[in-house]
Amino acid sequence: MLWIALGLISSVLLGFYDVCKKHALNHNAVLPVLFFSTLASFLPMLAVLGGMHWAPEMMEQSCFYLPEATPAQHLHLFAKSFIIFISWTLAYFAMKHLPISIVSPVRASGPVWTLIGALLLFHERPEPMQWAGMAVVFLSYFAFSLIGRKEGVDFHRSRWILFIFLATLVGTLSALYDKYLLQQQGYAPMLVQFWFAFYNMILFGLTVLLFWLPNRSKTTPFKWRWSIPLIGLLLTSADLIYFHAVRNPASLIVVLSILRRSSVVVSFTVGSLLFGDVNRRMKAWALAGVLIGVVLIILS
Repeated sequence: MLWIALGLISSVLLGFYDVCKKHALNHNAVLPVLFFSTLASFLPMLAVLGGMHWAPEMMEQSCFYLPEATPAQHLHLFAKSFIIFISWTLAYFAMKHLPISIVSPVRASGPVWTLIGALLLFHERPEPMQWAGMAVVFLSYFAFSLIGRKEGVDFHRSRWILFIFLATLVGTLSALYDKYLLQQQGYAPMLVQFWFAFYNMILFGLTVLLFWLPNRSKTTPFKWRWSIPLIGLLLTSADLIYFHAVRNPASLIVVLSILRRSSVVVSFTVGSLLFGDVNRRMKAWALAGVLIGVVLIILS
């Protein structure tokens, strides 16, 4: 089925998106990488603007239709961008300092934190399969902590482990907020995509100007790498393909969610080989535990 194929393509692109992040951040300044990658992610949006100007009727019949945003919608979309701004800043600093074979599984556990957020915010009652999924994920995290100690990464004391967990938690808030905007408020996907990319570009641009440029001589030097624009282009492509899959009336969101999370297999396998991560076999077993737990939660 076409929507499954699109979901798989989106998943593979997300996996290589993580690999490009690690490549761009190795021994490089984080904030300029964030700015230039978000700039690259906004460039395809200019084609959407051109389409709205030159062929508005055709755009209205496609998933690329960009309606005008009200002041209240701009406020909502800026709030989403600010949430992602915090999440990405934390995640990129963690990605720079940690092996990709540890970062990727932690980021893949988003559904666990979404479920916990639903428990706290909406007082939902988990089903037995969801409890089992959470237990498997947390046992897998314990396994990762034991493996990490062999590489000098203390899960209880490492600042970068704290950063990646906080980034995942803040990303969970973004996922819950997406559900509010797209389902309860009925925002068009392209409206969210366009203004999220625009405001993120502004936020990271200001951060570079105010915090990195004045202190750049005291921090890690910035080096331009081909993987930097690929970060933004891969993310935008993955999201647009995913929107096409979701738009298909026959698509099942549960299946698409599992496919989306399976991107960690690509980032873990390709990334750990490319960057020479050690203890790959033990980490692969722990990763399998995370994926099994996530599948149990999503299927329930």
